[in-house]
Amino acid sequence: MHPSPGLVAVAALSGLAAAGAVALLAGSAHRRVGPHRQAHLLLAAAAGTALLSLLVGVTTVLLAVPHWAHEQGHRTHWATLVSIGSAVSALALGAALLRLPGAAATRAATARLLLDGVIMGSALWFVGWVLFSAPTRLLGAATPMACRPIVLATVSAAITAGLTLIMVLRAAPPGGRLLLLGTGVTGVSVGGLGVSAGLCQGGPGMALTGAAVLAGGLLAVALAVHRVDLPGQFDVDLIRRDGEYAFVPMFAMAASAMYHLAQGGRFDAFGIVAGSVEGFALVARQYLALNDVRGYAGRLAEREAHFRELAHTDPLTGLANRRGLLRALHRCAEAGVPCVLLGLDLDGFKNVNDMRGHDVGDAVLAEVGRRLRGNLRPGDLAARLGGDEFAVLMHGVDDPGPVAERLLGVLGRPYEEGDGPIFLSVSIGVAGTCGETEVELLLRNADLALRYAKQRGKNRIERYDATYDQLLRRRTRLEHELRGAIERDELRLAFQPVASLPSVRPVGAEALLRWHHPELGNVRPDEFIPLAEECGMISKLGAWVLHQACYQLSRWLADGHDVWVSVNVSPRELHAPEYVVQVADALRAHHVPPQRLVLEVTEHAVATDLDELIRRLSALRLTGVRIALDDFGAGYSSLGQLRRLPIDILKIDHGLVAEHEPVRPVGRDGPAFAPMVDIVMRLGHHFGLEVIAEGVTNPTELAAVVAAGCRFGQGALFGWGVPAEHLEAMLEAATSPGARPATLPPAPPPPPVRPGPSPLLPRLRSNPPAPRPPIEGSAQVATGGESTSRADTPTSVNQNVGSVDSSREMRQA
Repeated sequence: MHPSPGLVAVAALSGLAAAGAVALLAGSAHRRVGPHRQAHLLLAAAAGTALLSLLVGVTTVLLAVPHWAHEQGHRTHWATLVSIGSAVSALALGAALLRLPGAAATRAATARLLLDGVIMGSALWFVGWVLFSAPTRLLGAATPMACRPIVLATVSAAITAGLTLIMVLRAAPPGGRLLLLGTGVTGVSVGGLGVSAGLCQGGPGMALTGAAVLAGGLLAVALAVHRVDLPGQFDVDLIRRDGEYAFVPMFAMAASAMYHLAQGGRFDAFGIVAGSVEGFALVARQYLALNDVRGYAGRLAEREAHFRELAHTDPLTGLANRRGLLRALHRCAEAGVPCVLLGLDLDGFKNVNDMRGHDVGDAVLAEVGRRLRGNLRPGDLAARLGGDEFAVLMHGVDDPGPVAERLLGVLGRPYEEGDGPIFLSVSIGVAGTCGETEVELLLRNADLALRYAKQRGKNRIERYDATYDQLLRRRTRLEHELRGAIERDELRLAFQPVASLPSVRPVGAEALLRWHHPELGNVRPDEFIPLAEECGMISKLGAWVLHQACYQLSRWLADGHDVWVSVNVSPRELHAPEYVVQVADALRAHHVPPQRLVLEVTEHAVATDLDELIRRLSALRLTGVRIALDDFGAGYSSLGQLRRLPIDILKIDHGLVAEHEPVRPVGRDGPAFAPMVDIVMRLGHHFGLEVIAEGVTNPTELAAVVAAGCRFGQGALFGWGVPAEHLEAMLEAATSPGARPATLPPAPPPPPVRPGPSPLLPRLRSNPPAPRPPIEGSAQVATGGESTSRADTPTSVNQNVGSVDSSREMRQA
């Protein structure tokens, strides 16, 4: 009896299909490079082994058909060989699955996945063994017990099928590529088992059916790998699920066991082994799960501690943040430990961000953090509360003064960041005593002390006092009222004359801002101007002052007075991009010649960013106005800065005039002169600048500055800040036939043609009403920590506005 043509055709087609699949897998493995090449090599090796098993099995079937009933022992030997080949192929396929990208990233993940496959495979092995054994015998005489050589193929096929099933079920979602690959791997394993079982006992039909299944599985694997091998389609996304399929193997084993027992069957050694393997695999998997849980719990605790620390740490400086400070304060309060809190704020830091950029500002803040950490006692806590505000918490200290003084000096040193040094000062508020335990009260008191330190001039230390509460209420009221002062027409300008020396005739005036509130009365400029800068009102007030000064100057010029007016400029205004346009618009709106307007900037502005200041001043001078450097000699300017600044006028700080006794020339007769004024005069003349002496209060100082060669003076001796009509009366009284008042040098060249003006600021009027009558009852106003009474006032000047130190009026807070 010869094999039928159908058997031969099935055998031939199976062999050809399997050979083609092996060729595809070998080509994929040859092309593959990178960390996942091992999976492709294992797939190719498994396919080659399966092809050999198929060829051996098919050849044996075709040759043994004529003598099938008489060659049982011969076929059993070949069945054993095919079973071994099928087992090797199945195990190689399982190893390839574990090496797929995304399947298992670590060894622990590989062990978990392998154990899951063993659990599922053991269940399949148990169910199959029970259902194929007596008394069920689903395949009739071809039972595992009757053909021992297929046991190895059965075990390997079950494990591979279980592993494949686990991977397909855990894919998210189970896509076509992975499903096709899993089907192919299972087909190869089951097909090899079918060939071995057919050779052993099942017959040629079973063997060739197994060969066809094996060949189909190889083709499915080859096609799946080819699709995975396409660009952008390689990764197989596998996710871990929380054991929602764990009940499946146990349910299947229990159901099959009960069915087997109900049929009157018994469990043999192989069934018991399958159940035992299932149990051991479950225990091992549970052990790994517990280890994973412990590892996850440990890492979670570490991350929680890390995030908790991050939540209490400022990322820029590495100091504690507000939460960290509050946590430390609450711990001190709970433990009853006495503590002292220092509140620190960098003076003028906003200008650093505005002029140098936020990157430089962040670098300065980081350096502040380093300086704080390096100058505190062990156990003290430094914190950044936000922006440029810091705090220091000290424990068990009776006198925080030395620490505060040290921090004042350390933080006041220049910061070498960006294009040049940055000069900043710091204000410090101290609160708390050895018995302080109330956290919110301590924070509030430190903040009040800090605000009072800034209000009193900055760069200083203030201890909390109960009177600060009243000051805070007044400050809050002032801020609220100041926002509507322009609309309520409560602001006025006073003009302090600038006199020509030695004739003391008024030739100019400095515009000074005054605020009279109907309930609060006359509010001191040194009280509301810093407040305006802090609450963002300074630009609006500055624009109002500029337009009012230009309006009054235009009236004086129209009346024939040869006079100029100076206006103080806050550094915040000066560095605003639109300020140059505002100045040009004000000059044009009121028809004021540009050379009649002088803009005064303080040395404080020079200390922030010299290059940016030079650019701003140069742009202003192109409009035709003149620039004066106010407070010269107060401590900031250097000769190099003076040489570079595009200015026209130097205003000598009143301290250089008032704090030095005049001296007489050595070896010659002549009036006494002020040596510092003489030095500044020579310096100004060297740079081609006009010099104005500020703070001249008595005839001795007048004689000294005149002897030094100063041509212009300003101070109480020549008049206080007075309403416009009073200054106009002084101008008319000083004018006599044949006499011309002294004038300042000519203005810079006229500016180039530029685009038309932009609209004025909201609520500003280009033609404001005439000034009100003078406000009565303001006999004394002090600014910058100084005060001057009526007793020092010249009798020829009506004292209805108050004393003024013009150099302290409009400046950076």
